[in-house]
Amino acid sequence: MVRPLNVLFLSAEAAPLAKVGGLGDVGGELPAALRRGGLTVRCALPRYPTIALDPSALARRKRVEVVRGGEAIEAWLVRRRVWGTEYLLIDGAPVARAADIYGGGAVEGEKFVFWALASLEACRALGWQPDVVHAHDWHAAAAVAWLAAHRREDPFWRRTATVFTVHNLGYAGAGAEGAWQGYGLPPAEGGPEWARWLPLASGLSRADWLTTVSPTYASEIATPESGFGLDPIVAARRSRLTGILNGIDPAVWNPATDRALVARYSADSLDRRRRNKQSLQAELGLDEQEAPLLAFVGRLEHQKGVDLLLQALATMTDLPWEAVVLGTGHPDLEAMAASFEQGHSGRLRYRPVFDPHLARRIYGSADLVVVPSRYEPCGLVQMIAMRYGAVPVVRATGGLRDTVRDHAAGSGTGFVFADTSSEALAAALRRGLAAYNDRRAWRSLQRRAMRQDFSWERPARQYAAVYRRALRVVGSGRS
Repeated sequence: MVRPLNVLFLSAEAAPLAKVGGLGDVGGELPAALRRGGLTVRCALPRYPTIALDPSALARRKRVEVVRGGEAIEAWLVRRRVWGTEYLLIDGAPVARAADIYGGGAVEGEKFVFWALASLEACRALGWQPDVVHAHDWHAAAAVAWLAAHRREDPFWRRTATVFTVHNLGYAGAGAEGAWQGYGLPPAEGGPEWARWLPLASGLSRADWLTTVSPTYASEIATPESGFGLDPIVAARRSRLTGILNGIDPAVWNPATDRALVARYSADSLDRRRRNKQSLQAELGLDEQEAPLLAFVGRLEHQKGVDLLLQALATMTDLPWEAVVLGTGHPDLEAMAASFEQGHSGRLRYRPVFDPHLARRIYGSADLVVVPSRYEPCGLVQMIAMRYGAVPVVRATGGLRDTVRDHAAGSGTGFVFADTSSEALAAALRRGLAAYNDRRAWRSLQRRAMRQDFSWERPARQYAAVYRRALRVVGSGRS
């Protein structure tokens, strides 16, 4: 009988305790799926000031130390169980110094390096020996680097393997270089000189196994076009890189039970969905109830392509449509969305907020959800949209390409375009609007999309296989 693996899961976000974006969904949902697969998983998370703790939990906290430049820095471990998963919450001055999860610069860099190293010491204090440390993005890379440098001389960690998952290669941890060197962590191996002390580069070069969040993105980041200058490191390690598509929790994202919706429905009761659209249109002040409703939900950043959507819509005023844009981000793109709303009164509404409740109502109301990303490691929006019967319009990149099949042959799940241009997006939108007019075919398209399986069970099995590959690397002495 195979012994269940002990996995230390390091993610800077984990819903419901701390969530800013898709990493929070992964950090909250994947550990539960791994546990259902028979693994023992403990999640380490910074104890952000927004995370409330029971006084009894605080009374049982454990003290650990992290060494920085010869000085011992005090850290505190508080244990808490959420959704059946045990969390090791790490507190201390570097964590308490910042009110927000992210903030950039040296303060953020110090916080995450301290947290990752204190998480390792917390395991030692508990006497709990992980078989695998699974670190996510640059925030957790310090644990990978420390183990690569010290594991062979430390009996507690000698047999522990490291897996490093890249969610977005565009964020490398700039600002953390001082903390990296202050805590005595080794530089990256190989790659450009400018990336020598970047956490992401060190994680990429020193982990026993690498993963990223879709098969296509795993190929893309090994190329100069999508590698952000780190592609030489990735390309050199292709034999230890696996692309595993993210998932979503079908119990969390379920239009048949979602209380945010005016009318709940399933693939077999799609007629009820119309009430949600009517309610949202009335709330937003959109009057053309028979017009297709388009939606963009996400950060207003250059990567996400909201500018391409607005430029495309400006060329499509000859067609009936209404649209809603939800999200915050770069001031220039926020201003662009606000200006478009003013210039197209009655057709588009822009809501510059982070509102998960409104996002759910949009998923349950929109006819087409547009994800025109210039690059997209995985993307959850298109998966959630399909789950709710909102047909996705996506660019053929990363996880978007891996999850949406084009409807050109009449048997797909959405509309896919290749070029990063407003013209290509407009052509895809026109195809979507034309398909919408055939109500029977549209219902079939919605049902196909809703019945796609994006649950976490398959990714969890793939991660378990990767853990065992990483352990074989350590056991062979080739790490």
